[in-house]
Amino acid sequence: MSITLLNLHPPQADLQRLVRDGLRRKPRQLPAWMLYDAEGSRLFAEICRQPEYTLTNREITLLKQHAEAIADATGAGLVVEFGIGNARKVDPLLTALGSSVFAALDISLSALEEALSGLAAQHPNTAMVGVCCDHTRLQQLPRHPALDGERRIGFFPGSSLGNFTPEEAVDFLRNARQLLAGGPLLLGVDQPREPALMEAAYDDAAGVSAAFARNLLQRLNRDLQGDADPTQFRYQASWQPQDQRIEMALISRRDQTVHLGGEAWFFRNGEAWITEHSVKYSQDAAAALVARAGWRIERSWEDPHQQMALHLLLPAD
Repeated sequence: MSITLLNLHPPQADLQRLVRDGLRRKPRQLPAWMLYDAEGSRLFAEICRQPEYTLTNREITLLKQHAEAIADATGAGLVVEFGIGNARKVDPLLTALGSSVFAALDISLSALEEALSGLAAQHPNTAMVGVCCDHTRLQQLPRHPALDGERRIGFFPGSSLGNFTPEEAVDFLRNARQLLAGGPLLLGVDQPREPALMEAAYDDAAGVSAAFARNLLQRLNRDLQGDADPTQFRYQASWQPQDQRIEMALISRRDQTVHLGGEAWFFRNGEAWITEHSVKYSQDAAAALVARAGWRIERSWEDPHQQMALHLLLPAD
């Protein structure tokens, strides 16, 4: 088995700058990738196993059912996954493509190590290259012999595109188009459905989603020598029809001051600290969005419940 790890994680100074910029926003919001330290990645994997959160199993079923058709449509090449998580979704694609090299991009080094170790055991003839980075901004793969000269096939599952604002999503898709150098991108998107079902998916009865959000405070306390008290924030997930998105937030339970990175931040009672958004895209909305970034939808696969779709994107010109 061949596993290579390349660490391009943003330095600590960048983390402090991003936190400062995010807490100056109105409303306050940090980049969603900050949720994914080792514990955050573990908790998100647990969210995906909750009965209310059906998207993961629906997407894996789609990939298993259509892996051969997807492989025929994409052609052979190096698979580049943006945000590998626990690597459950790429396995059928790697099997169908028979790729000799797989490149995984993720913000969490521990998640990369664990995911690639499991994949390497299942695909011993595939060289595994993990790149720890902010994959939402990456425009070029790092130089490495295993990555040079290979045609590239992008894979961005899990409806993670919904964590971005539409403008950020367009920027990501443009960056991905440059990184893939003319290759296709298989994109997973979560589609709108009954609001009560969506809110339950992001606020499960077991409280795992709430723990995932509060873990952000623990991570910032550790990395920026902070004193945020997770018990003084309640968790909330609400559907915003005007923006076709779920908003997840920590709501301050009282007037309080939080110290992070040597700076003091005052929160009013009831003030929201947004942890992430999840925008839902209909077929038409997805087509319009990707067109703004220079892509077109070549083919789509949709689950029978019309909750999840996989879109194969090709450069528009």
